[in-house]
Amino acid sequence: MTLLDYFYDLDFSKIDFQERKQSISNKNTIIYGGSKSGKSYLVYDYLSSFDPDEYLYIDFNHLKINSLSFYNNIQSFIDEHNIKVLTLDNFDINLTLPKCDSIIITTNQQYYLNNFETIKLSATDFEEFLVFDKHQNITTSFNYFLKYGNLIQTIILDELHKSIQLQNHIRLLANDKTELFILKNIIKNCGEVKSANQLYLLLKKEIKLSKDRFYKYFQDLEVQGIISFLPKYNHKKAAKKLFCYNHALIDQVNIKKQFNNIFTNMIYLELINGHDEIYYDDHIDFYIPSQNKIVLAIPFFIGMQISPKVLAFIEENNIKKITIVTVSNEQDIYLDGVECEVNPFYIWAVE
Repeated sequence: MTLLDYFYDLDFSKIDFQERKQSISNKNTIIYGGSKSGKSYLVYDYLSSFDPDEYLYIDFNHLKINSLSFYNNIQSFIDEHNIKVLTLDNFDINLTLPKCDSIIITTNQQYYLNNFETIKLSATDFEEFLVFDKHQNITTSFNYFLKYGNLIQTIILDELHKSIQLQNHIRLLANDKTELFILKNIIKNCGEVKSANQLYLLLKKEIKLSKDRFYKYFQDLEVQGIISFLPKYNHKKAAKKLFCYNHALIDQVNIKKQFNNIFTNMIYLELINGHDEIYYDDHIDFYIPSQNKIVLAIPFFIGMQISPKVLAFIEENNIKKITIVTVSNEQDIYLDGVECEVNPFYIWAVE
């Protein structure tokens, strides 16, 4: 059996899938996003609607692949077996694409081709998480989402193995001990206002590290969507706020619980799925100018614990809508004459 025969024998028709908000609708599609965000899962779901002999699925991360020489024969294999759908999972973008009626590509990095639809896939939001989660009580589901994060592979594991999976996932994002050390310290600072240079200077005090190597890996993480940044409103040169694509990873690298950072990161991930332009400001977690709206992350909101600087921002920017996201509190109040909704995350995230 050749390697192409092995991949051709894979059958996804008998696997039961839960639908996600995004799906493959174009016969030529590129899906990109962070590691373990569910790209392959989306592909499996798509292929399950075809007869197994109509598609060829190749995972370029598969351990059976020792070299790319097998790829030299792919066009003849497609022609011989009348393949209708070619799926190239974890594709090496340096390779030339063969001719096929339909081609589906997944990659960790942004990648664009003419006549291809491009989908950016994030890990599950809370609403999608509820589809996979088996708890019947929404507050219990929220506690698990907060603690274990948004990756499908972690969601479906039993509780004993969830933390092990998260630890292993962090290791898989690094290629060696130096990158792992860098990654751990970057994740530790998620939810904080930190520039790349500030992080580099902190790490340089602890290990011997060249600037080129740090910035290369740092940029790779950003390109892959593992980390992202929120700019400060009206301050282009100010340090940005750093976030991770899975809030649960923060707890895996910190001895001291960083609850506020985890909670804020979790809210950020919900917001970026529906808004193109978001900022932070002093004492303002999230500002969405297009909606004259601010979102404040206050896990344990009690009464009127609002900074005067927040009230000044509301007045100065003519804010029309205010939301305070909490762990469990729910009420309606007024801040500086503007109605403010106070909602638990598990209500706010599915509205």
